[in-house]
Amino acid sequence: MVGMSGAYGGHSNGGESRAPNEAVVVRAPKEAVVVGAPPSEMEMAGAMGVVHKVAAQPAQSTASKMKGKVKETFFPDDPFRSFKGQPLRAQWVLAARYLFPVLEWLPGYSLSLFKSDLVAGLTIASLAIPQGISYAKLANLPPIIGLYSSFVPPLVYAVLGSSRDLAVGPVSIASLIMGSMLRQAVSPSAEPMLFLQLAFTSTFFAGLVQASLGILRLGFIIDFLSKATLVGFMAGAAIIVSLQQLKALLGIVHFTTQMGIVPVMASVFQHTNEWSWQTMLMGACFLVLLLAARHVSIRWPKFFWISACAPLASVIVSTLLVFLFKAQNHGISIIGSLKCGLNRPSWDKLLFDPTYLGLTMKTGLVTGIISLTEGVAVGRTFASLKDYQVDGNKEMMAIGLMNIVGSCTSCYVTTGAFSRSAVNHNAGCKTAMSNVVMALTVMVTLLFLMPLFVYTPNVVLGAIIIAAVIGLIDLPAAYNIWKMDKMDFLVCLCAFAGVIFISVQEGLAIAVGISIFRVLMQITRPRMMIQGNIKGTDIYRNLHQYKEAQRVPGFLILTIEAPINFANTNYLNERTKRWIEDESSSGNKQTELRVVILDLSAVPAIDTSGIAFLIDLKKSIEKHGLELVLVNPTGEVMEKIQRANDAHNHFRPDCLYLTTGEAIASLSGFAKMATP
Repeated sequence: MVGMSGAYGGHSNGGESRAPNEAVVVRAPKEAVVVGAPPSEMEMAGAMGVVHKVAAQPAQSTASKMKGKVKETFFPDDPFRSFKGQPLRAQWVLAARYLFPVLEWLPGYSLSLFKSDLVAGLTIASLAIPQGISYAKLANLPPIIGLYSSFVPPLVYAVLGSSRDLAVGPVSIASLIMGSMLRQAVSPSAEPMLFLQLAFTSTFFAGLVQASLGILRLGFIIDFLSKATLVGFMAGAAIIVSLQQLKALLGIVHFTTQMGIVPVMASVFQHTNEWSWQTMLMGACFLVLLLAARHVSIRWPKFFWISACAPLASVIVSTLLVFLFKAQNHGISIIGSLKCGLNRPSWDKLLFDPTYLGLTMKTGLVTGIISLTEGVAVGRTFASLKDYQVDGNKEMMAIGLMNIVGSCTSCYVTTGAFSRSAVNHNAGCKTAMSNVVMALTVMVTLLFLMPLFVYTPNVVLGAIIIAAVIGLIDLPAAYNIWKMDKMDFLVCLCAFAGVIFISVQEGLAIAVGISIFRVLMQITRPRMMIQGNIKGTDIYRNLHQYKEAQRVPGFLILTIEAPINFANTNYLNERTKRWIEDESSSGNKQTELRVVILDLSAVPAIDTSGIAFLIDLKKSIEKHGLELVLVNPTGEVMEKIQRANDAHNHFRPDCLYLTTGEAIASLSGFAKMATP
């Protein structure tokens, strides 16, 4: 094989220089072949036909490589490419538009656009008002805080957000998590002011986490919440949220503070003496009404306004019924008096006491990540329907700053909710001005209409919550996950079971842990397979996937489909040696193993442990009288192979081939010519 260095080492016939990627074609004249003589370099090259040199990628400095890696890691979208070649004034304008996306659409805003946004804004306001009150109670906060959170945050998002369809406000899952986590340390009924301070502080930390992820461009962190994790988590959380509403639907006064399905159901049946048939009747009627409205809007999308207006209509009708029949005197609990007025400053209520700092930071981290994931996912979903781009990092900064400002203006965690955004989209919104219209509508409600909610029954708020979260149970998505990937379904199932049997945060942690464990397993146990030749072609594919692929006698063709690094080199070494032992023990002289081909086409990166693995494997194989050949090492892999060669020349040029076909043709031709 040493004689093949002319074809692989960059020396062409006649001493001519060639480009790195140029095909080297050498053919031996027939008269030059002498029978019985050992094969010459020309004869071997003639047997090979066309041979392509494996080229290394162009040399780069370490600083240049680091710059490229940092850019691809943190700036894959290259957000500043539009700045190139622009005058300074234009760059300032582009920078202002980048920081404040409202400047992109506001200068060209027209009356026709406002008409569409006005209808959409009023429609989502009819949904946001009852949901805001309901979700605040879910978080164990005063109902007025839910309305505050539907006023200031939408105004901030309208200036900083890049989505045209996202409708901002409180959401059920974040409300549930915040209420359950804070309630573990402080009772909202015994210490309401302290609980409120912790809620505002947790919101501040949630916004800080979200904004930091966007500013530092670390949005890939939320990718650890896979689709399977979110499907299971959302379904489990929806069931827990619904079970929590049994307190309101049954009229129970003494209810458990735990979140698991077992203590909740135990509390329900331990207090049957507190069940109120009047409350149950009203709750069942309005729940059926809300679910029917939701079904109509799903079945006939043009009637989306029915499900959008149903919650507010339920609040109005139930409030009138309670007022007319004095139902509060017959076992139906009501909200009570709510003060008129806009958000009060709350920066003086942020509590950084060391006693509760750990709790508020943890609550902020969990609620921040969950709400951020939901908001970005919803924004991207509707952006794809309207064929425009949503910048994930700008969304993170917008949602984060929105929550930071909200924490200082008596608001708790908010994000873009799917139900409100779907209504906003179907109502024909054109820009984020629909959020402004919604906020102004809520402002009018806060200033003048709050006395009207005095007789609103809590049971209707519970029914509104159940009707809203029931859509989070996505059975078709769970079924598709089961059909496509059983391991993903296991992650989904663990998230679901963890939420309903343990707690919301522990269930999420279990699912994320299993997802990370799966990623680690894919890294430490990479896919490795044997390839064969599809007869009549120069194509080599997986033997198990392609039944028509056949083994090539004398060759063991292996391919690795993952980076080679310190975490998987031991596994790759053991797996390769086991295959070689199986091949060597076959005992068939005609198919006796001579060459091991390692296809590196799907290996994007390699570290020093990976290079050491290749060197040790080559030495081990050569001790058994076999030969190791590497096929198509990618740029980074080839570069490190060359660096290893600079010291000890472990991999000669005749060990490197561009394709498996060329390697087999070359080595088969040499073997035939070497046989006397």
